[in-house]
Amino acid sequence: MDICFATNNKNKIEEIGALIHQGFSIRPMSFYNLHEDIPETGTTMEENSRIKAVTVHNKLRIPVIADDSGLEVEALYGAPGVYSARFAGEHGNHTANNQLLLQKLEGIEHRNARFRTVITYISDNTEIQFEGIVEGEIISKERGSKGFGYDPLFVPKGFDRTFAEMSLEEKNGLSHRSRAFEKLAHYLNEQK
Repeated sequence: MDICFATNNKNKIEEIGALIHQGFSIRPMSFYNLHEDIPETGTTMEENSRIKAVTVHNKLRIPVIADDSGLEVEALYGAPGVYSARFAGEHGNHTANNQLLLQKLEGIEHRNARFRTVITYISDNTEIQFEGIVEGEIISKERGSKGFGYDPLFVPKGFDRTFAEMSLEEKNGLSHRSRAFEKLAHYLNEQK
């Protein structure tokens, strides 16, 4: 079964490539000659994930998955949350986002945080969402060169390394996105 992943984000595509089991071809929007950015006008990850999935499904009329992910920091009352990718203003400026996060957490001892992903799957007769969460904390300076986004600042609970210090396989074994995609994969395999 061909499924369009409603993204052209190379990091996300690489990350989920190993997560969906055999029998499914997950292809980015660019495979279908869709290159536009879909405005994330929702106020929750659930809404943004659904907006992207519905938009692409209406164009292609094939099964579509879309995700919205964010970092929720307890001391910042859940921020940056749905605005994680544009926390410092410019969408996708990881350096600026990380610097702003560290500024806002300066002097704060308790830095509990969680990464959360919401995936929407839409086909002609189905619309369903899956959530994945990984708990952890934000450290005081970046470590590691792998991954993307807030990965150099996030240490998952029970570990002493950031996501950016882990291999893709290690990160996929416990990340929020992998947990949500595992639920999706289980669902899709049951539908075969």
